[in-house]
Amino acid sequence: MPNKTNGVEVMKFVLASRNKKKIGELEALLGKFIPDVEILSLDDVGIYGEIEEDGSTFLENSLIKARAAAKSGYIGIGDDSGLRVRALDWAPGVYSARYAGEHGNDSANNKLLIENLKGISDRYAEFVCSLSVVFPDGREISVEGVAGGEIIDTPKGIGGFGYDPYFYYPPFDKTFSELTADEKNSISHRGRAVELMAAELKKIL
Repeated sequence: MPNKTNGVEVMKFVLASRNKKKIGELEALLGKFIPDVEILSLDDVGIYGEIEEDGSTFLENSLIKARAAAKSGYIGIGDDSGLRVRALDWAPGVYSARYAGEHGNDSANNKLLIENLKGISDRYAEFVCSLSVVFPDGREISVEGVAGGEIIDTPKGIGGFGYDPYFYYPPFDKTFSELTADEKNSISHRGRAVELMAAELKKIL
């Protein structure tokens, strides 16, 4: 839904989140491809309470969130992401944030991940980001970005969050926690998903 601010048409989206850091990151990423973008939070448009993410895939959860955000009358965006490890039958997957039981306990999640990989030589893993956009008229677009790497036993770096210190990215010879913001955005699962989504949006906006 475009709005004019100081004579400039601004494209407003509602991200199904209340995380200001995540909102700012998405606004910066999307703004590289589509000028004059503003990302609003659920609170900004009066949507309160938790959205039940009961999908079995990242894609299903991103659509659930985007549809909820679109009820605001603005274009809704849903983002669902996490880590998949090949040797663990692609776990933790959609349970990435609560792998060890408590939601958002990065330390416990990482500890369990390393314990489960003990003695396993295959360390291939990938971060996945499913991004869905739902328009108030019901149109839906979904894309998925993937960044492949390896899980290491000893954390490196102080940046990022979640599994980043243990996720080694061979092309840069660094973990995600060692990357600068620009480096990470250029190759991350979320950065790739946003670029794909921007290309789809440009076709119809």
